[in-house]
Order: sequence, then C-alpha cells, then structure tokens
Amino acid sequence: MKIRELYEKGLAILEKSDVPDSSIDTKYIIEYITGISTTRQMLEADRDVDEDTCSKYFETIDKRATRYPLQYITGEQEFMGLIFKVNEHVLIPRQDTEILVARALEVCENKRVLDMCTGSGCIAISIASLGKPEKVSAVDISPEAIEVAKNNAKINNVSDKIIFILSDLFDKVEKEEDDGRFDVIISNPPYIAHDTVATLMPEVRDYEPNLALEADNEGLFFYEKIIKESPDYLKKEGMLMFEIGYEQGKAVADMMTNAGFTQVQVVKDYAGLDRVVCGKLF
Repeated sequence: MKIRELYEKGLAILEKSDVPDSSIDTKYIIEYITGISTTRQMLEADRDVDEDTCSKYFETIDKRATRYPLQYITGEQEFMGLIFKVNEHVLIPRQDTEILVARALEVCENKRVLDMCTGSGCIAISIASLGKPEKVSAVDISPEAIEVAKNNAKINNVSDKIIFILSDLFDKVEKEEDDGRFDVIISNPPYIAHDTVATLMPEVRDYEPNLALEADNEGLFFYEKIIKESPDYLKKEGMLMFEIGYEQGKAVADMMTNAGFTQVQVVKDYAGLDRVVCGKLF
C-alpha cells in the first residue's frame, strides 16, 4: 500500500467517526507510524509501505476513531515551543494556557514561583525554561502526574530548577518565613462544573483525567480554596494568577477583590474570551 492510500483510507475512517480535524490527524498518524513528516507526505505519496507498518497504522487509526486523543497516542504535545510527554494521568497542554504562562513570564524574573495543580508540569517547566525565576515549586495531588511532570522536567533540562511536591493544594507546602514565601502563585486548577462535563468533546470527557477537570460549586471550588489560602504563602505584593473558564472571569475576579487582592485584571485569550485572572496581594 502507498502513502497516498494510507491517507485516503485513514481519513475516511476518521471522518466516519466525526473526528475533528481528521485530515490533520491522519497526516500526524502517518508521520507517527512511518516517520515520514507531514511536509514530505505529498512528495512521497507513491512510496510503498510494508504490510507490518500498514497494520500498525490502521490499528492506530482505529484507536483514534474511538475519539482517543491523538496526543495520548503519540505520547507528546508541544507547548510554548517545548515538548511535553503526556498520558491519561495528565491533561493535554493547550494553547489557551500559553496566555497564562506568557503573563507569568512578564513578572517571574528572580522570583519564587509556585505552580499549583501542575499536571504535566507544562506551566512550571515553561517558566523555568523560558524565564529566569529564582525558584520554581510545582504541586499536584496525583503521584502519577508528579512522575509525568518530573520526566518532562528532565526532558526539558530543568530538573535542577524545580521542586515537585505531592500535596492536596497547600497541605504539604511549607509555610516559610516572610522572606522565603512565594512571589508568584500560578494555577490552572480543575474548573469544569459537574453539569458541563457531559457536554465536553469525547476526547476530553472520556479520556482526560476527571480529577484535573471537574470542580464543585459550578466549577469555582478550587479558586475559592486557593484564593483563601494563598495569602499565607505569598509575599507582600505577591501575584496570584489563574487560568479560568471563559464564563468565570467576573466570579473569580470578585473573589480575589473580596479577599484583599488589588489591581485585579481579567485577560482575554486569542479568541477574545476571558482566560486569565491575576491580582496583587497588599
């Protein structure tokens, strides 16, 4: 079978299963199985593919047709120009979260940064790799997620710059003296309301870890807890920064203001939707 045929047959299978961006995913799966880059597949469309490779290809196509995420199939995702290994224990890093990281990079130089709910480690590792923080700590309740994050830190050559803490939010994070507290606390916590989970795409609803997605109180539970407890861990004039759901900007901003944070801002994403809330502790 030729590359052209692999593409045509694979595309038909994915389209029948209503897989989003079927054409793009088909090309990535060809690259993953054959090693032929997406940019060269057209040039090598008449190249023959051996039977074993064809079998592996169609097994992978069939798996994607179940709406199993492509990133879990290939085992990686690009984020902030870096490569992150991912599996079913962590959320797949998304472009929207780059808005949060970009905002943090503006204020993290020579600062002590805490990444709460680190997951794959994409936020903490991006800050450690692309910024110049004094220290980065990364917290998650999932031991499996912590292992994924540690591996990603190693892959991106920042293992010596990050301290990983297995903890239920701040439970295992030490309350240091004032000069040892964090300058920046950043978090992309679970924020999907229970009633909303069923409406998510199958890739997210059925395969990404619910522990990292769903939150009580209409998705606001973790914002409330982190906002309430963060003053014990932030320096004076320290910053608290969140990724939020697009309908949660006002609610989270009001929580922060009511808790004594000032200069609270809601930052929009590339689509013009509310995506980040940040403010200073005075």
